[in-house]
Amino acid sequence: MSEPILSLRGLTKVYASGTGPQVKALDAVDLDIHKGEIFALLGPNGAGKTTLIGAVCGLVRPTGGTMMAFGHDLAKDWRRARGRIGLVPQEMATDMFETVWRSVSYSRGLFGYPKDKARIEEVLRSLSLWEKKDSQIRELSGGMKRRVLIAKALSHEPDLLFLDEPTAGVDVELRKGMWEQIAALRERGTTIILTTHYIEEAELMADRVGIIRSGRILMVDDKTAMMQRLGSTEAVLDLAAPLSAVPKAIAGFPLELGEGGRTLIYRGGGEDGGRAEVAALTKALIAQGIEFTGIDIHDSSLEDIFVDLMAQGDAR
Repeated sequence: MSEPILSLRGLTKVYASGTGPQVKALDAVDLDIHKGEIFALLGPNGAGKTTLIGAVCGLVRPTGGTMMAFGHDLAKDWRRARGRIGLVPQEMATDMFETVWRSVSYSRGLFGYPKDKARIEEVLRSLSLWEKKDSQIRELSGGMKRRVLIAKALSHEPDLLFLDEPTAGVDVELRKGMWEQIAALRERGTTIILTTHYIEEAELMADRVGIIRSGRILMVDDKTAMMQRLGSTEAVLDLAAPLSAVPKAIAGFPLELGEGGRTLIYRGGGEDGGRAEVAALTKALIAQGIEFTGIDIHDSSLEDIFVDLMAQGDAR
């Protein structure tokens, strides 16, 4: 794999809290991001997602650790690196009485780039904002305002784009449109780091997933590998005749009886391994002459895995 375009090592941020104990928003975070990927960072409110983004984008000063972006140390050579980084924040932080065109053009100038009407037009058209270019931002819908934030972030052609809750407060139809736009950005070579409360977004869009809790990265893995390793499959088989116990011939499978022996319940395996084992189970049942009239199979989603990990943390 190529060298990461963003590498965080031991990244720490501690906030003072008056007379109480200090708050560690980031706790020795290690993370590598590679060119062209979509990386989803998941965690509950207060987990440190926005603090991490703020540190890389220059909005938060870390307490410790190093941040390397495009081969530059962000603590020493931040001007050269941050011009290649874009941020779509959670909240609108723009002049609501400004027009879309002027707002996006101004953002490009903030990064020291010369005026480029063709580039601004390209960005606005790609986000279906061209017809609204002369409208004041206050006149736009919530979904359109969110698109303006993305346009502002793309105005200086960043190589690395942070999307902090990009679809928060956006209805389902507009959310799907945003997913399409994010996929198109990746197709153009933009590397994307996404935080979201909608875990189905991560399951749909991300190549890799990181889970953060209380400022610590609990896990980073390829999405599919994570689901195979931590996911599970549940299958409920309706039996033609009730059983009093699980027959010895199939006792090697993770099974239990339900509904007074009228159903056989399988729980085990990962995303692929579980289904393969269910297939083997059905063959074993047929071989033993155990008839079943129906089967219902459910694979755990990324959200199921996330909820389980958070529950384990609460138990500790």
